[in-house]
Amino acid sequence: MEKVRQLLEKNLNENTLRAVVSNRRSKQVSQKLVFRPFIEKNRLMFQREEYANNQVFHENMDKETTVEQICTFLEKDYKQLDLLCEQSSFSALVSKKGKSTIKENKNQIAKKIDLSHNRKKRYILDTDEVIPFLVDLGVQTKEGKIVDKKYKKYKQINRFLEFVKDVLPELPKDRPVKIIDFGCGKSYLTFAVYYYLHIMNGRDVEMIGLDLKKDVIQHCNRLRDQYGYENLHFLEGDIKNYCEKEEVDMVVTLHACDTATDYAIAKAIFWNASVILTVPCCQHELNRQIKCDMLSSVLSYGILKDRMAAILTDAVRAQLMESYGYETQIMEFIDMAHTPKNLLLRGVKKKGMQKRPSVEKVKELLDALSC
Repeated sequence: MEKVRQLLEKNLNENTLRAVVSNRRSKQVSQKLVFRPFIEKNRLMFQREEYANNQVFHENMDKETTVEQICTFLEKDYKQLDLLCEQSSFSALVSKKGKSTIKENKNQIAKKIDLSHNRKKRYILDTDEVIPFLVDLGVQTKEGKIVDKKYKKYKQINRFLEFVKDVLPELPKDRPVKIIDFGCGKSYLTFAVYYYLHIMNGRDVEMIGLDLKKDVIQHCNRLRDQYGYENLHFLEGDIKNYCEKEEVDMVVTLHACDTATDYAIAKAIFWNASVILTVPCCQHELNRQIKCDMLSSVLSYGILKDRMAAILTDAVRAQLMESYGYETQIMEFIDMAHTPKNLLLRGVKKKGMQKRPSVEKVKELLDALSC
């Protein structure tokens, strides 16, 4: 094993592509172990990847520990080591008695790899360039770096744009796409959707952001003028009473509170909008009304009642959207670690949609819940 140890000491470094321990001695261990290098805080580290019971496990360690682990595995459980580096590859076979045979193949294996442990995820709104509205809304610095405290917001925006990207084929190409963002607030999402569709994809867009806060709307309109987004408008008003548009292609909401989500969905259905994208929030209406003896053991606990009411509310919304001809999915918007308000309802209008739930069935459910 000393030869193997010397091989690893000399060649296990930042130029290593991977080290694979395989050819197991018994079926009680994983088929193979893969070790890959990465850089963490300017320090060379290695990650061991192991598959067991249809699951993958990872362990990070320094070079010294990696060398010891590989040698131990070869002494006890495995017969073969394949070490792939940028300029050479090595194969080592180890007998039961620990005798090793090493073969070197000098050749160009592959190009240099990125050793960054947290390799940069490619977002739709990438940080390779400075995006003005992200800077002005405090998400990005003038140098293009995402502000630490706003990283969750940045991920939310990009995740929502992934859903917009998925429904692009449903939006008109022969005329401007008409969009309303109900409850737009500071309009992170409104600017992002407009930027993505108009600036990045060259689509003609007519978009409105609606919110109750006068000062926020004024600020957003100033930014709109600054960027020259002629077909983006911010209006002060209530979703419930909004009726200026006669035709809308897509309705979006991000955390519109309580029944504001319902009014937005109702407006979208009335307009026969092609797409509905909504992330609900604060589902209090059903919570206040729900009374069901069969569920009393659950509803007697406040936190469980809150969660059940939220789930039932979104289920009713989805069923109603289905009943009006929208192919509807309830999807995870973003990881629970970032926000508990993490469900997105996506409805796409489908002509001649089969197997629609009836509105009466939804009413029966609400009646059973005494709502």
